[in-house]
Amino acid sequence: MSWFITAFKKYAVFKGRARRKEYWMFMLVVYIIYGVLGGLGFATHMPIFVVGLVIALLVFALPTWAVTVRRLHDSGLSGWLILIGLAPTIGMVALTTFCCAKSNEGANKYGPNPKAVLAAA
Repeated sequence: MSWFITAFKKYAVFKGRARRKEYWMFMLVVYIIYGVLGGLGFATHMPIFVVGLVIALLVFALPTWAVTVRRLHDSGLSGWLILIGLAPTIGMVALTTFCCAKSNEGANKYGPNPKAVLAAA
């Protein structure tokens, strides 16, 4: 849960780098929230859960974009590659592949390696 909170605290920070663990733990919690709200809305046919899902989508949109851009930076890629996710199917597959890529060892043009910084602390 601490990785989710760390990513959420940086909800509008598009500079720097995010480790794979930070990215995937954030995405796991977000998709669990989406699944629970969507499932409850589907099962109960109560519009309050659908409204809750729409609100959650709006609340998590900017933090999701920010952590994805930082994840791309960690692999040495431009944050603008997030736009490849707009392409149907193949774009999301490519973006997911980029987010699964291993971090660059040492510092890159986006900052120091967060894993090394954490180990030094």
